[in-house]
Amino acid sequence: MSIQSSQRPRLLWLLVTIAVIAIDQYTKRLITGSFALFDRLPVVPYFDLVRLHNTGAAFSFLANASGWQNWFFTGVAIAVSAVILWWFFRQPPDRVVVPLGLTLVLGGAIGNLIDRLEHGYVIDFFLFYYGRWSFPAFNVADAAITVGVGLLLIDGFFLEGKRQGPAGADGGATASNGQ
Repeated sequence: MSIQSSQRPRLLWLLVTIAVIAIDQYTKRLITGSFALFDRLPVVPYFDLVRLHNTGAAFSFLANASGWQNWFFTGVAIAVSAVILWWFFRQPPDRVVVPLGLTLVLGGAIGNLIDRLEHGYVIDFFLFYYGRWSFPAFNVADAAITVGVGLLLIDGFFLEGKRQGPAGADGGATASNGQ
């Protein structure tokens, strides 16, 4: 059984998702194998490695809820992953920015989903701070999601209009510019 040549780029893009998941899970295993909960290792000024467990979502949203939030966020991650896959397979094969953004978000969502299913929380370990202020700790999956969403926003705000020409003059047809 051979894969159609039009499907090969999509399969290659999905390798990005697999790489994000693998790197995310590997780094989390390194942290859990080397750090006790709340341990902190200064790396450079303003950046530490730390082991934290987040039962909430981004910025610890709902982290102090009674436990129902884990199942809620698990369901959200599954639903979002399904929508991302649907959106991904609807992309023209010559696109770059949207498929990359989608595969990064998908890899991050699945990486954190694995944590929720395995532990009941997400393992975070990158901590940036200045004085008493600190950015919420995050992990490789969170970084991939952030970069992926950024790429989707860049495409939506800047590149989509270029594909459609001035004021959408081509009636919505897309030009093949590799974006």
